[in-house]
Amino acid sequence: MRFGSVPVAEAEGAVLAHSLVADRRIPKGTVLGPDHITRLAAAGFSEVTVARLEAGDVDEDTAATQLAAAVLSDVVGIRAAGAGAGRVNLYAEGCGMIRVDAEVIHRVNAVEPMITIATVPDYHRVDDGGMIATIKIISYAVREDALEAACSVAEGGVSLVAPVFQTATLIETTIGDTPSDKGRRAMAGRVERMGMALTERTVVAHEVTPLAGAITDAPGDIVFVLTASATSDSMDVAPQALRDAGGEVERFGMPVDPGNLLFIGSIGEKAVIGLPGCARSPALNGADWVLERVICGLDVSHDDIAGMGVGGLLKEIPTRPMPREKGV
Repeated sequence: MRFGSVPVAEAEGAVLAHSLVADRRIPKGTVLGPDHITRLAAAGFSEVTVARLEAGDVDEDTAATQLAAAVLSDVVGIRAAGAGAGRVNLYAEGCGMIRVDAEVIHRVNAVEPMITIATVPDYHRVDDGGMIATIKIISYAVREDALEAACSVAEGGVSLVAPVFQTATLIETTIGDTPSDKGRRAMAGRVERMGMALTERTVVAHEVTPLAGAITDAPGDIVFVLTASATSDSMDVAPQALRDAGGEVERFGMPVDPGNLLFIGSIGEKAVIGLPGCARSPALNGADWVLERVICGLDVSHDDIAGMGVGGLLKEIPTRPMPREKGV
């Protein structure tokens, strides 16, 4: 591609590099035709800055479209929008989690600085129609060999993992009065945005035996436990109730704040998630990172949770009983 200033009379067929006003606005990126040339000359322009494609060049929109097709090869649930100004956006065709293969994306972006793809983070929760990536050809054209090289390594860069469950049971414990429905409303919102529903409300005393029975009888595909008193040890009421019900505790505690006091385990084939108190709020917390993966059928192991610490400081809470720094 050749780029630079040329006489207006020689600019027909070239791509205008900068927007100009000649009677009316001519946007940058316009392929100049005879009418544009006439208007530019009449407006007093003697030269314009343009890009001229050469043999072996691929125009920006065609290049972006081809790269998008390579990224989405054999991918289900993600669509590419039409190209414009060298850009193609990728959108989810349903709710779920986005998986990003960072090595693939790095390889694409390393081919040629003018060929770029930017994505949401790995394990990003997405709604139907949510944007997950943008492919942008920065210049007006790229070399065909560079585009072929980028396309050859682009497959598998992004994928959508859809939810695999339909229902969840939320078990709430109480010490005295029945708890408000604040926590249930927040959890209902979380599962509904993933295409699921909560089963009928279950409230039991904050004791091991009744909670173990509720876990055993829970009809949902996934079991959530929201306790009246925060779980403070792996032998506390909720984790012990899961064990007494015949289940297993995989991990208690996570390096995400808010959300430290989460535990995860299983009973039979069902995942059981002990929710931290912050799950009563719809605000993002560590439980979201865990339950979203579980809902989409992804394994969440001890090591997975241990790896959530980087980026796990989600929000400071000024009203904590013991602030991190006095006077702050």
